[in-house]
Amino acid sequence: MKPNCAGRSCATLLFVLCATQCWAQTKPAETRAQQEFLKRLVAAAIERTHHAVRYDGAYVRIPYPGGDVPVETGVCTDEIIRSYRAVGIDLQKEVHEDMERNFSAYPNQRRWGLAHTDPNIDHRRVPNLMTFFSRKGSSLPITSEGRDYFPGELVTWDLGGGVPHIGIVVDQKSSASGRYLIVHNIGQGPKMEDVLFHWKITGHYRYFGPGS
Repeated sequence: MKPNCAGRSCATLLFVLCATQCWAQTKPAETRAQQEFLKRLVAAAIERTHHAVRYDGAYVRIPYPGGDVPVETGVCTDEIIRSYRAVGIDLQKEVHEDMERNFSAYPNQRRWGLAHTDPNIDHRRVPNLMTFFSRKGSSLPITSEGRDYFPGELVTWDLGGGVPHIGIVVDQKSSASGRYLIVHNIGQGPKMEDVLFHWKITGHYRYFGPGS
């Protein structure tokens, strides 16, 4: 049925219909519960930017499950782990359990020469998180368009020389580029910055938790 309108009002209605259709085509489909989950996850990630964290990737023995390195220290993965833990998901436990059942699917042996799981450190390694999110979440397209990255999604990069990094897209936008900002820790503690395309993107994921 054609819109019952004329002139400028018709053009306005057509614009709204087109914008709605375009959004539906580009934004990944989510249930209402998933949308609410992503909102809480984004809020938790942004809250992390109010914490002072000294960058320290040293190996630390931590409890299992629910273990964490000292709150005043951490690396890029710890910001993802702490954000998810704030919404009730323990990546330490989830990664460890999947790795125990599917050790060969993870890069531990070929990358670090390890022959068994280690819940102290496995979940704190970017390559392991990339494998986990691709196995238990959704692996999304890697593109050069900012409009393809949405709040609550996870992005990984190669900083150069094979050095991996990870951050989370949040719902605040850069006034300069119009892109959603990234919460990450690259050395100065958790920051919210316009860095989506600063390095080579190696992964793009969504993860809603176990059973999703």
